Amino acid sequence: MSTLMQSIEECLPAVNQRLEELVPLHDGLTATIHEAMAYSLHSGGKRLRPMLCIFTAQLLGRLPSYVLDIACAIEMIHTYSLIHDDLPALDNDELRRGRPTNHCVYGEAMAILAGDALLNQAFQTLCRVELPAEILLEVIQVIADAAGTTGMIGGQVVDIQSEGKHIEMDTLRFMHEHKTGALLRSCLTSAAIACEATTEERNLLDCYGYNIGLAFQIADDILDIEGDEETLGKPVGSDAQNRKSTWPALVGMANARKTMESLVDEAIQCLDAFEPSPARQTLVELARYTIERKQ
Repeated sequence: MSTLMQSIEECLPAVNQRLEELVPLHDGLTATIHEAMAYSLHSGGKRLRPMLCIFTAQLLGRLPSYVLDIACAIEMIHTYSLIHDDLPALDNDELRRGRPTNHCVYGEAMAILAGDALLNQAFQTLCRVELPAEILLEVIQVIADAAGTTGMIGGQVVDIQSEGKHIEMDTLRFMHEHKTGALLRSCLTSAAIACEATTEERNLLDCYGYNIGLAFQIADDILDIEGDEETLGKPVGSDAQNRKSTWPALVGMANARKTMESLVDEAIQCLDAFEPSPARQTLVELARYTIERKQ
């Protein structure tokens, strides 16, 4: 078993258990919204974003529990974005991780509210993290920037406005850096801040996060063309159907792969300054996983 898969197996139960504690089912008048939140949040997966937080903490000599709630908060933000992405007003997808999307089960109105509630719960969770106020404020600021118009939402806006248009490479890069890359990058940066990393360590981890974030989105573009629907758990070809701008569409499949591989090489180089350790090896393997994955 690879170091990455072993690390995920060790950390995943704690992440899933904590997410269930933070977003439990409820009885009474608000039962449905909590059920809708849990439906998408507890739908499985390798929890890439929480793992990035935890592996960063381990690289810096901290226990996973030190950043567990930060990791879970970012996963809530990611899940809210998926619920809203799948809505008819955006990507209009009916399948996610092999199951009907949230709005197909609970209706559009409840899906919108479930996404809103997860975003709110994420920041409630962050506000309760036991860190010195100055450090916690910086953690929250980094994550808020990554989730808002300076990050994920900004990238989503450019994605919507670019549908059916020929766009320049700078625009495509901006879209990918922000829509997918910003939140991934914040996993490393927020964990580094919480662990009181040095400026050099933070810069190196930010470099790693930038490169794997962009590589991850290019890989997503490729999987939407070449992936297997059963393995992906969602339809393939939706980018072309929705006339979206993608890396393969703009530069061709061969150049897209070349760029993706170069980004991963750069990400791994960012880790060279850290002492050899299982955590560093895990992050090296995770960088490669972002472009070798089948889903």
